[in-house]
Amino acid sequence: MLRRYGQVSTLLALLLVQVPMIVLMAMMLLLSFALGMVFLFPPQVMMVRKLAELNRRRMRDWADVEIEAPYLPAPPPPVPQADGMYRSERTLYKTPRVPAWNNRWKWLMSDPATWRDEVWLLLDPVVKVGLLPLLLLLPGRGLRVYARWSGLLLGATAASRLAGQVSHLRRTRNLAADSQAAEMRRIERDLHDGTQARLVAIGMTLGAVEQLVETDPNAAKALLAKAREASSETLTELRRVIRGIHPPVLAERGLADAVRALAMDSPLDVTVDVQLPHRPEAPVEAAVYFAVSELLSNAARHGDARSVVVDLSANDTGLLVTVTDDGLGGADPARGSGLTGIERRLAAFDGVLAVHSPPGGPTTVSMELPKVLPQPWTNELGKLPRWKSVTVIALWGTAWCPTFPQGLVAGVFKLFGAREKTWFLALHLPGPWQWPVIVAMILLGVYMYVMAIRIPAAHDRERFMAEAAPGKPWC
Repeated sequence: MLRRYGQVSTLLALLLVQVPMIVLMAMMLLLSFALGMVFLFPPQVMMVRKLAELNRRRMRDWADVEIEAPYLPAPPPPVPQADGMYRSERTLYKTPRVPAWNNRWKWLMSDPATWRDEVWLLLDPVVKVGLLPLLLLLPGRGLRVYARWSGLLLGATAASRLAGQVSHLRRTRNLAADSQAAEMRRIERDLHDGTQARLVAIGMTLGAVEQLVETDPNAAKALLAKAREASSETLTELRRVIRGIHPPVLAERGLADAVRALAMDSPLDVTVDVQLPHRPEAPVEAAVYFAVSELLSNAARHGDARSVVVDLSANDTGLLVTVTDDGLGGADPARGSGLTGIERRLAAFDGVLAVHSPPGGPTTVSMELPKVLPQPWTNELGKLPRWKSVTVIALWGTAWCPTFPQGLVAGVFKLFGAREKTWFLALHLPGPWQWPVIVAMILLGVYMYVMAIRIPAAHDRERFMAEAAPGKPWC
């Protein structure tokens, strides 16, 4: 209880900060928009945002209420044009300073959360004073009520969540495009420096054979032998390039056997432990395969390792990959070593990379790809459950009764004053009750029809969402 009262005291003490900030906020807004001193607007917004974020943290720690930040993603830094100039609207600049400031100002100005923060700061002292009796008598309940109030204005909205998802998809799409472009450049380099050069050499050798076949047959035979050896080496090189694009063992045997094949080809002592109940999608398998291949190569070339342990396991629908070597350590994604490329590969599937590599080793690289394995209960949603099927059949079979004879037909009889009551329930009731019962019958029948349509539709939607849950790359 004393802790709760301490929290309430701290909450009320923040009024000493909020009230002066309200005055300062009003002055900065007035100077920004009335006198054109727009440079005051961004710092004013950031001050309010810091206070709002402090409130979110306090409510999470004190009332166990998580308030998600509602802000739209910040704009990316300006990108120069082909001529090196930076464009902002219709104006060109030599440096990115002004375009970056304009983008930031527009971002803060157009974000609805900016003005919701301002309204929260303006009304929050009034709310605190209004909740003062509850905060003093029941501090725990009062803090939760205050947290709910804070969440109304400081919490995320559907628009901000959607904007964040769109921004995330845009980043992952760009990372996937960059990774694909890097792969294409690597393949082009391998073909140009390896296979193409060997084919040119073979062509030149065959040209020399053509000239020597009549004058010096022995020399021609020797050159043909060299051409045959060169063609064999070229075929080996071409197969290596093909394996770099998509290894046949990965397509035919799956990720587990493909990683075991990597272990057999590695000069290190590699132990592979696989516990995957389901096979991931082909793009996911390719990303993980090349990531493990890159890590094994790093351990041999840069880490001076002798043994490596590769672990592939499932966490519900997530794929966990851990590669641990006994090398020298000191691996850092900022210094390259292929780790940045691995991060780009995983980003297309919302995957994350964690590296623990202290100097002296060992090095542990953990990769997690969420929702890339099939849902274990997806197949259970294939057919409509029996009880739902029976309910739908019963609804279709009985909905006609309240809709038509007990509803619409009875209403027609009532309008025309027919004396025949037969089995129309509403017409046997007292006069004031007849029309309400007729309307209720019609609504009941329509509701039964709606439910008969909605139950299968909701089941199909659940099945679709379950099948779409494993993370597939956005194209």
